[in-house]
Order: sequence, then C-alpha cells, then structure tokens
Amino acid sequence: MKAIVQEGYGSPDTLKLREIETPAPGDHGVLVEVHAASVNALDWHVARGVPFFIPLLEAITAPKHRVRGVDLAGRVTAVGKNVTRLKPGDDVLGSADGSFAEFTVTTEKRLVLKPAGVTFEQAATLNVAGLTALQGLRDRARVRAAQRVLVNGAGGGVGTFAVQIAKWLGAHVTAVTRAASVALVRSLGADEVIDHDAEDFTRRGERWDVIFDIGGLQPFSRCRRVMQPEGILLAIGGPAGRWLAPADRLLEALMLSALSRRPRVVPFVAKSVSEDLALLAGLVERGTITPVIERRFALRETAEAVRLLGAGRARGKIVINTR
Repeated sequence: MKAIVQEGYGSPDTLKLREIETPAPGDHGVLVEVHAASVNALDWHVARGVPFFIPLLEAITAPKHRVRGVDLAGRVTAVGKNVTRLKPGDDVLGSADGSFAEFTVTTEKRLVLKPAGVTFEQAATLNVAGLTALQGLRDRARVRAAQRVLVNGAGGGVGTFAVQIAKWLGAHVTAVTRAASVALVRSLGADEVIDHDAEDFTRRGERWDVIFDIGGLQPFSRCRRVMQPEGILLAIGGPAGRWLAPADRLLEALMLSALSRRPRVVPFVAKSVSEDLALLAGLVERGTITPVIERRFALRETAEAVRLLGAGRARGKIVINTR
C-alpha cells in the first residue's frame, strides 16, 4: 500500500510517499481502507521534531514505519476476532496512528459509524478539531446560554468548529480572526467578528465569560484583563517554537491555573471519546454545524498540505484524499 512515511525531522519535506506492507488488524484491531484524512497542527509540529522529546521517544520505541496522520474516515475491510461492534463494509470515522495511508489499523473504541448524510471528507475533519471545540466549550468551560464567548483564532480548523458549537450551546459569540477570514467566520453564525490585524480585542472595554484562545495570539495577561471575574480562558495549542512549543504554552497555563483562581487560565487537550464523535457526526448530518474545508490534496501531496497548515494561513480544515 501507499503511505506517507516520515524520514527524519526538520520540515514537511521529511514526509515521503512510500510503498509499504499493508498492516494486519490482529485479534483486537480494525483494518480501515482510508478514504479521507485531515491535517492538524500536531502533524506539522511532529514533522519539525517539536517538542524536542518526540524524536527521543520515537528513537526508543523504534517504529518500523513512521506513518503520519491521526484523523480519518473510511471503510472497514477486516476486523480481529475480538472485535464485536464493527464489521467489514461499515463506513467509519475517528482516529488511528497513521491515517496518511491507503489502509491503517486502529481499534474499535477509536471509531464510530459514519452517518450516510455525512461525506468522507466531512467526517475526516471531526476527530481532533471537532472534539477540541466540543469538549473545551461544553465540558471544560461549561458554556451556558446567553454567556459571552470569544473565540480567538476563529478562522482555522478548531476555530471554525468552536464558533458553531458555541452558538449551538446558546452563547453570544465574538470571533477574532484575520481579515481574509472575516466573511467566512461571519457566515458561520458569529454575532460579532473582529479583524485582529486592525484591532486588538484586549483594548476593548468589553468583558467575556469564556475566551477560547487558539494558538497563543495574545499573552495570557492581556486576555485576562477583558474577562469576567469568574471567567475561564481555555488555552488551546500554541505558537511555533524551537524546543517545547506548543507544550510550553500549555505548561504556562497550568502554572497560572494553580497560582491564580480568578479569572482561571486552563490548559486543554481533547480526548478521544466515541460518544462525542458520534454527537459531532450527528450535528453535521442535521446541518447544525458544517465542517469548513479550504483545500483538498492527494495523498502524494501531503507534505504540501502540512506546509500550508504550518504557515498559519489555512481557513478551516485541510483534507487529504487517499483514494
């Protein structure tokens, strides 16, 4: 089968299309024919070998093939003898270690059935970005109706989901994004859109109950000035760096969370929860939320797709079509 294998670290150029052996599912695994995958910031950071401990861990575990990619949507082609919930022919979505490939093996707890009304491309966007927005807003921040929520970095993969999910939860949503994405974000239902190239939202005389801060576009100290006393600032990801990024920003948030109670700064990383994946897929099928897909690439173009995401200019999600 064809797969994207990482050969070294330093840039997306280390991601090479190679012919490797199709994996076997084993007793507990599920073999999925991948139809679509999507690119996340994780893929870009790992290609660069950042945080620094990733190359060290992989040197210890010594994987035979460093096939990249996490998000996927596809069709089950074989299952292990201990798999009970899925069967060959089922269309699924979820996650795997190595989804930038024609086939991949994962476990049934990391997959859910794909609704017929959701395309493979749409389904492939939901795992990391969709879960981050849903779990962060609903579970960590506990967003309630009529609360004021600001999404900082609203034009990207996580941000476009966050705007729509915050509206679904009943919040009044202020979206902050670059000029090129203002119209897109407004079309997703944001009550107000701020062009961060033209205006610094931390200088406004407004206050928000929740700031969903993606990528560290503003220092925590400035964000906290425009929060309600009982507010929550969710720190999602972080900017590029040489050694620890984005882990350094999450560590800073963790320290602030321990040292200061009001307003709270909370680091957040989503978890793979099948019930939440199924919920997201249902919201897409009903038209409540719509995955935003800016660009589509063929499997052989994966390095270019990861490079585009790393440049920080992508609007919504970037999808890899593997068929």
